[in-house]
Amino acid sequence: MIRVAGGQGFYGDTPKALDALLAEEEGVDYLCLEALAELTLAILQKDRQKDEARGYTRDLPAYMAAALPAVAAGRTKIITNAGGINPTAAARAAIGTARDLGLHGLKVATVTGDDLMPRLDAIAATTPLAHLDTDAPYTDFPAPTLFASAYLGARPIVDALAQDADVVITGRVADAALFLAPLVHEHGWAWDDWDRIAAGTLVGHLLECSGQSAGGNLSRQWWDVPRPWDLPYPIAEVDADSTAVITKPKASGGRVSFDTVRHQLLYEVHDPTAYLSPDVVADFTSTHFEDLGDDRVRVTDVRGRPATDTYKALLAHSVGWAGEARIAFSWPEAHEKATAAAAIFAKRVEQAGLDVDEWCVEMWGVDALGGPTVPNATSEHDAEPPDCVARIAWRCADPLTAGLVGRELVPLTLSAPPAGMTGMGRGAGRPTELLGLWPTLVEKTHVDPHVAVTIEET
Repeated sequence: MIRVAGGQGFYGDTPKALDALLAEEEGVDYLCLEALAELTLAILQKDRQKDEARGYTRDLPAYMAAALPAVAAGRTKIITNAGGINPTAAARAAIGTARDLGLHGLKVATVTGDDLMPRLDAIAATTPLAHLDTDAPYTDFPAPTLFASAYLGARPIVDALAQDADVVITGRVADAALFLAPLVHEHGWAWDDWDRIAAGTLVGHLLECSGQSAGGNLSRQWWDVPRPWDLPYPIAEVDADSTAVITKPKASGGRVSFDTVRHQLLYEVHDPTAYLSPDVVADFTSTHFEDLGDDRVRVTDVRGRPATDTYKALLAHSVGWAGEARIAFSWPEAHEKATAAAAIFAKRVEQAGLDVDEWCVEMWGVDALGGPTVPNATSEHDAEPPDCVARIAWRCADPLTAGLVGRELVPLTLSAPPAGMTGMGRGAGRPTELLGLWPTLVEKTHVDPHVAVTIEET
């Protein structure tokens, strides 16, 4: 039986969660740190534009500092995609952290090849690269391309583990692949043993979002989750036959139950009969969950079929510059005041002759999250919201214009409807560059020959 833990769910998560995992008496064989989302790649690209040595998650050294002593003691291994769009630089940072801690002789593997930029033109000449959501052809893609990354699978990670890597750092790989790889490596599963590969992929899906399988974001009876301030991150105990038990550190808060695991099963799943990953097409509809009590849920009966011939890929381009402002109003007529203030602001911008390509206006406290799906106070018998915040964002062609638009908000401090408070949002009023994302598919034959694993010792 192999114990695999999810120690991170996103860039910006807390390394403190590793303490409970590493303190487990039974141990954790592999600590998988999932750091990337589509938005994260855009953030990392902005970092790399400022400094070519960046492009990986800045909290990687903190995670390494927390976990590497356990790695050096032979208690666990680390697999992470925190390399982002610069895994080589991330590996250097991890090695530097190890040496700073006086930890020598650790093998740090780097997986590269997900970066499509060096051969994007050649790929585009033979592959449609159509937008997955709109089906727009790649010829509509606005140049220049800022980054292009393919979502690799578990195979190169398994190759790294076969070379006795203690730490594996990748760029963009599919989230679940981080967790599948050690199961394939340890249990010797064949790549065409589709049911086991699907089961390992489901394990990854259940662990990848850190606290969610242990009571985080629970829609049902969320108020009953024990000690939510001490929410743990989940562990999977996986046998060679692919039977898995999802659990958590014993001394922690949170809860692992049929409901918490079921919620994560459905998270970000478009078609449960065909969960597409680079390594398998998994069918989750046959899956059986058995709540064993004591924060343990057994997972069995996952089915799989051959993977597709393509990888998902993500391309990015600049779509302008954005600014953001917020204006808060108190009762009475809070919603009406906020709506009027947003209109006044837009009119001031128009009179100033500033070109705004796109507006986004949300009313926090009324419709910011649910939009038209959430009932609002529409009749005289409905209660008015005690306060309302107009969150206003705008997109312009250049940073100068985006900044000047924000200046038109300032006079509303004393010239807006009453009982209001103005403030700048993102970046304290400084414009930020916006990146447009282009999800697409690329043939694996364009990617696999360029995937490589390199190993360096600390």
